[in-house]
Parts: sequence; structure tokens; C-alpha cells
Amino acid sequence: MTSIDYTDSNYSIRQSFADGHNRYWERLASPGSWLTGAERVAVAAEVRQAKSCGLCEQRKNALSPYQVDGAHDHASELSDTIVEVIHRIVTDPGRLTKTWFDGIMQQGLSAEKYVEVLGVLGNVLAIDEFCRGLDIPLNELPEPKAGEADSYRPANIREDGDGAWVPLLPNIVDDGPESDLWENRTGYVIRALSLVPNEVRHMLDLLEVHYIDNKQIWNVTGSPRDTLTRAQMETVAARVSALNGCFY
Repeated sequence: MTSIDYTDSNYSIRQSFADGHNRYWERLASPGSWLTGAERVAVAAEVRQAKSCGLCEQRKNALSPYQVDGAHDHASELSDTIVEVIHRIVTDPGRLTKTWFDGIMQQGLSAEKYVEVLGVLGNVLAIDEFCRGLDIPLNELPEPKAGEADSYRPANIREDGDGAWVPLLPNIVDDGPESDLWENRTGYVIRALSLVPNEVRHMLDLLEVHYIDNKQIWNVTGSPRDTLTRAQMETVAARVSALNGCFY
């Protein structure tokens, strides 16, 4: 696998970005809990394909995405259901509904696979948008590794999701295999992927690279890396969220 290296960029980029992105590319290529390495890399390819999908463009410009029928422009051999999930979340997330989600589940996609797809999608999109923002070519996707998914599901999952669309771990996990995921208690933003605990671990690793260590999240006065202050970081984050139409 070609190592990710940003030293030739026109900008000064700290090494931790390349290190973190290389760690994630290794995880991307490896079998997960519910997807093989080949399927995980295929999800990444589909994340990129969604940006130029003709159907997605038509739906995004329509008053309702359900007014436009058609087939997505595929970049992989993933099922039509998974492709729909990826393309809709990448291109038009603000108009997703519980009815849409229920329809996806009725097509046979498990909540576990849905969550793993979502985890891969979010992390790949974060790395790709980092590159786009700095006008760096997107990193070549890794070669998938052989092996099967381990089908691991936490024993103490809350099937009702505490109101979420998918099952979640409790917001306090004091012991057991998932006790490392967060300290004390946490909110839905971190719990969202907890049906597939490794996806939480992958997300938190990239979160520290791109933003802040989750353990420091309540430290609102310091500067995590002696660069931007926390207030400056949150100002940038709020502006980007607003521009992206993030309801959260």
C-alpha cells in the first residue's frame, strides 16, 4: 500500500495528519465487523462516485428527492441498497427521514452493516475533504486485505437506541470490552456508531487528528496544539457546519 505523505504540499502540514490518515487507510483495507476489506474499500470508492452521480444531482435540485426516479452511477459491485445509503448521505443528508431509513431496512440491510457503512463513509469523506480543502490530490485507495468480517456485536446494546434510528450502547459504559470508548458519559454524536464499536474507535482517532482528543472536549479555554484557541476552533467549526447545512 502506498504511504500517504503530504510533505510535497504547498502548505505546511503537520505529520500527525499523514500518520492518522495512514492508520485509517490500513483499517479501511482490513475486514471489519460486518464488511470485508473489499466491501469497505468499495464503500470508499462509492463515496467518491456520489459526488458526480447524475441521479444524485437531479434529486438534490428537486423539491423532493422522491420526485426523481432512476439508478445511481455505480463505482462498485455493492448492492443497490448500500449504494443508495452512501449516495444519499453524501449528497443530500439534510433531507433523510426515518421513513427513508425504515425503507432501507426493509430492503434487507442490517442495522449493523448500515452503521459500518456510515462509519467508513464519514471517515473517508473527512480525509477526502481535507485534501480537497488544501487542493491536494485525493489519496489512492488501498488494496483490500483478505479475510472475513468478525460479526462482533456488543452484548449490552440498547435495541431501542434511546430514540435513535439504530441500536446504541448506553451513554455510560463502565466495564466490559467497550469501556475504552469514552470516559464517564457521552452523547449521541459519539454513540451513533456504537453498534459497531471499532467504528467509534476509528472515528475518535481521526477526531483527535482533525479536531481534538475527545477526552479534552470539555476543556473550552485551552489551545490543544498551541495553534488556534478553542474559541477559534469552534468558530471555524460552526461556520463550516452552517455552510454545510448541518442541523446539529
